[in-house]
Amino acid sequence: MSIIIPANSAVSGGFDVANSCMFNSADSASFSKTPSGAGSNTVWTVSMWVKRASLAAGKIHAAGTSGTYEFLFDDTNFGLTLYNGAATVFVTSRALRDVSAWYHIVLAYNTGASGTDKCKLFINGVQETSFSTDNRSSAGTMNHINQAVVQYVGRTHGGGYFDGYMAEVCIIDGTQYAASDFGEFDEDSGIWKPIDVSGLTFGTNGFYLDFEDSANLGNDANGGTDLTENNIAATDQGTDTCTNNFATFNVLAPSASGSDIRQGNTRVFNDNNVNVFQTIPATMVITPTGKFYWEIFCSGVWGTSACEAHGITDLDTTLQTLTGQASANATTFAWQNNASFRSNGGTVGSTTWAVTYATNDILMFALDNANGALYAGKNGTWLNSGNPESGSSKTGALSVTAGLNYAPHSELKYGSDKPMYNFGSPYYAISSGNADGDGIGNFEYAVPSGYFALCTKNLAEYG
Repeated sequence: MSIIIPANSAVSGGFDVANSCMFNSADSASFSKTPSGAGSNTVWTVSMWVKRASLAAGKIHAAGTSGTYEFLFDDTNFGLTLYNGAATVFVTSRALRDVSAWYHIVLAYNTGASGTDKCKLFINGVQETSFSTDNRSSAGTMNHINQAVVQYVGRTHGGGYFDGYMAEVCIIDGTQYAASDFGEFDEDSGIWKPIDVSGLTFGTNGFYLDFEDSANLGNDANGGTDLTENNIAATDQGTDTCTNNFATFNVLAPSASGSDIRQGNTRVFNDNNVNVFQTIPATMVITPTGKFYWEIFCSGVWGTSACEAHGITDLDTTLQTLTGQASANATTFAWQNNASFRSNGGTVGSTTWAVTYATNDILMFALDNANGALYAGKNGTWLNSGNPESGSSKTGALSVTAGLNYAPHSELKYGSDKPMYNFGSPYYAISSGNADGDGIGNFEYAVPSGYFALCTKNLAEYG
């Protein structure tokens, strides 16, 4: 199975998906719609692109209030499960655990077909054939889907919610489509990618969510009745999509154990109130020649008592805490809220120019990896009169080891730190709207010339 837009890869040309919607399970975010009349519950198709934020049970599509149709990621084998009331239609053998990648899922149903063709599942353009539970041959009429009862995207009737991102959500009433009606393999990379679906027949109660209208993310782009937004905000619209995947935090990193990561893995909480740094890296690596920029909105800071740190870490070393790494692996650099820069437990020399930061501050980082230069700033001003565009002279930069595979990372301890990271697709309000030189990203402050947002399109071009 080819993974869709994995971290550090991209596809060339073709149909571009502009927007996605972030579903934060802590907010009970979902969409709902109750059709006025009945459609088909014997012939239908569900197609959506998803990027998981957690491995908790993720309820992606459901219908009805009891005895329902439910389609979800389960939290036992981390694969996909389909229920028809109390009956299990299938459980996939394969686990879908990559929180850095986009998956394309197509569930195509037709009770008039024979055998397992009654219920076809495609993942990333390939029909799934391995199931730990498989009752597809005996599948009958599906309860409630496309009927005059509530239809959900991102939850089930019992209140279980999806945590992550969705794009190009297509619910088809009356047609069993194949994966090839929604995507194709890229000629150069072999990666499965989306195609334009606007010409498909959606049927009586079908709908198409492209999430392109931030003022109405429930807009049915097929022209039908819009869906109701439940705990969905305009800031939940993003540009992290199946055609341009942005960095988020890697909740599967061993060092992230115990961390509380929310809002599509872009916001870090430490609600455990423990006196130890909880470390988490980003899902994408800035390679030895890369020049990339990101911001952090400090939505909550624990005073100035060195309880919060942000910077870069070398993924070739063991990801531990600032104080827990061996001094020989001095490749983690972090700006702490007590006005110091730290490297693996020790203060970095010549950083008397560091300053504190507080709630509502916006931190800026620019890494010129080829020159071993890390620039840091606050609220539009670079520290130490820094100039990220100065090149090899590294004006105002913190010198770091050049040529390593660095990832942005966050480290927190105690309880009120809630930084919100912006790698180019922010899930908080931006007043300025600055993009990089390729027109990618949405930042509060100007992106230095030659630096780029951390996403697959830029990684493919600039490394």
